[in-house]
Amino acid sequence: MKRSKMMELGVGLFMLAGILGLVFLGLRVSGLTFTSPGESFRLEANFANIGSLKPRARVTMAGVTVGRVAAIELDTEWYDARVILELDARLENQLSRDTTAAILTAGLLGEQYVGLSVGGDPETLASGDIIHDTQSAVVLEELIQQFVSNMVSN
Repeated sequence: MKRSKMMELGVGLFMLAGILGLVFLGLRVSGLTFTSPGESFRLEANFANIGSLKPRARVTMAGVTVGRVAAIELDTEWYDARVILELDARLENQLSRDTTAAILTAGLLGEQYVGLSVGGDPETLASGDIIHDTQSAVVLEELIQQFVSNMVSN
């Protein structure tokens, strides 16, 4: 009798560990983070076309994830997409004013994310500043349409 109770306890602990592992992996894949607002700062960037960029998409520098896309809004003054970036607080006052933000794609048809490239300006960006030098997303459908149009005209 005691042996079966130990076996049931062992199986129960194994199942609990498996469920916790699945929850952990689910949170990692979804991009959810548990950072408090004091551990990050925000920058804005306007793009003519964001493609399929979504909130919580990665923000990277040199291939390293340094933040997330906090929100995407329509700028009604210029009719551009305003992307609000939430970056690691260690980068505050470290990014130069001429930093470039580009919307990149992981692989040929993968997820889209924002890539930052630092410039050489001695002045730096603070929380709430705007990144002015941006590169919009490359939309595969537009490239195919241009290729077909050029083939037809030739």
